[in-house]
Amino acid sequence: MQDIRKVEIIIDTFHVQDALDILDQVKVFGYTVIKDTSGKGDRGIYCSDLDCNFTSSYIMTVCINEKQLDVLVEFITPLLKKVERNYHLWTFPVW
Repeated sequence: MQDIRKVEIIIDTFHVQDALDILDQVKVFGYTVIKDTSGKGDRGIYCSDLDCNFTSSYIMTVCINEKQLDVLVEFITPLLKKVERNYHLWTFPVW
C-alpha cells in the first residue's frame, strides 16, 4: 500500500500560479484550486470583500509517497515564507 498524503495549501491569490508551478515541478498528478476563500484563524480574518486587503485561494493535491511530499515541502517553503502572513500548509494521511 502506498503512503498517500493529502496536501492542503491556503495562499494569497496573487501567488497561486507560483504554487501551481511548483506542484507541476514536483509532478503531482493533479490538484484542485478554490479561489476567493474566506475564514478566520490565528492570523485574523481572510475574505474577498472590498474591506479586506487581500484574497486567499485553497489548493488541494495528493503526494503518492513520502519522497514526493518531502520534495514538495522543500520547494514550496521558500514561496510560503516569502508570502509570510497569508498562508497555511497541512498534510494528512489518506487511507
